[in-house]
Amino acid sequence: MKIQVKIFDEEHEKDLEEKINDFLADLDVCELIDIKYTVSSFYDYKDQIYCYSALIIYKVCDEEDDD
Repeated sequence: MKIQVKIFDEEHEKDLEEKINDFLADLDVCELIDIKYTVSSFYDYKDQIYCYSALIIYKVCDEEDDD
């Protein structure tokens, strides 16, 4: 078994949700370990900018694994 991570970073929460759902739908995982989520924001003297990020931690089964 191999542990992997995938990082997503989007400016809109709906975009992040869509990217994560697409990734999980196409992923053949042995086990989803965790999803870490964070939101940050800053002001660039014109607009407030948001950053929605997620880290997905998962196990990929080797072909010989029978878990």
